[in-house]
Amino acid sequence: MTLRVFLSCGEASGDLYAGAVVREMQALVPDIDVFGMGGREFARAGGRVIADCQEVTTGGLTEPLAKLPQLLAVKRRLLGAAAATPPAVFVPIDFWGFNYRLARAMKARGVPVTYYVSPQLWASRPWRMRSMRHIASRVLVIFPFEEAIYQKGRVPVEFVGHPLVDLANAGGSRQSFREIKGLAMSAPTVAVLPGSRPGEVTRILPDLVAAAGLISARVPTTQFVVARAPGLDDRLFDPLRASGLDRSARVRIVEGDANGVLGASDVALTASGTATVQAALHDTPMVIVYRVSPWTYRLGRPLVTVDTFGMVNLIAGKKIVPELIQHDFTPEAVAREAVSMLTDPSRSAKIREGLRDVRRKLGDGGASRRAAKSILEIANISGVRL
Repeated sequence: MTLRVFLSCGEASGDLYAGAVVREMQALVPDIDVFGMGGREFARAGGRVIADCQEVTTGGLTEPLAKLPQLLAVKRRLLGAAAATPPAVFVPIDFWGFNYRLARAMKARGVPVTYYVSPQLWASRPWRMRSMRHIASRVLVIFPFEEAIYQKGRVPVEFVGHPLVDLANAGGSRQSFREIKGLAMSAPTVAVLPGSRPGEVTRILPDLVAAAGLISARVPTTQFVVARAPGLDDRLFDPLRASGLDRSARVRIVEGDANGVLGASDVALTASGTATVQAALHDTPMVIVYRVSPWTYRLGRPLVTVDTFGMVNLIAGKKIVPELIQHDFTPEAVAREAVSMLTDPSRSAKIREGLRDVRRKLGDGGASRRAAKSILEIANISGVRL
């Protein structure tokens, strides 16, 4: 009898983790059928795509309202597939607003839920912990401090480590990346990561492009590498074309290889999110930026219970890299921080010391394998050596 696993992820980072954990489950159970919502990495790993996560990717508190008809249609399609081919376990990956509703429906059908890459319930709206306790047979967390939080909330939890530790190590060398992309070996290099969602790129890229112009004026030899997430519309990158930077010999746009971009760079200008952890794993000092819609910020800011937004700062327990959020995010502020990191060796060394501590706290490799074993354990697979 074929083992079936229903998996649902949203956004580029969730798709990346989905691809890695599907490969590990296939290594343990070669004839496994993993189906659900994912993207390019999920499909490449052998996942059976019922819905593309690009259909529903969104963010903020108010932005999802515009996609409500699509969200409902995708939910119906996924639940229909799960009814046609009943799974042994449901694996939501982050993406709480959408996945919680799927998880509630699957639990009502008697399907156990193993929540992987838990949403940051501890950062805002902590009452959602009660909802997690109700739906989850087990939560697999990727940050070490999360385990105690879920234990306190009486939620079954397991710390598996961060999957990016393995994925970051799988990249090529700094030298080979620069050679392939035609970048100078000795020139200061700045990575530009404006996010993976269309809304993020729309709000963040224009000011990062403006900041790049200011950095170039102050450190004329600087070259830039823009990391473009897969599946984004070309029009989102019009600010680059309007600036003329995309025609410069010192600017490269690289799609689908954030690890390569970060490993080859001296400083990163990055939207808050997964890329900050990737930057830390590559020992790359960074400026963290973020901006949401004005309504989302007004409604959401009172709900936030942490002092910092950047994941590397949360892991470190202190602010080791600058964060420029909402109104503080200006081209001048970004350029000032980046130029300081490029020209002040002592500041860069201090930041790298903090990033080393973050890498240590993220643990060793093997997170995706541990997650796969835990998922299969919940599914009660007999005869599989875990």
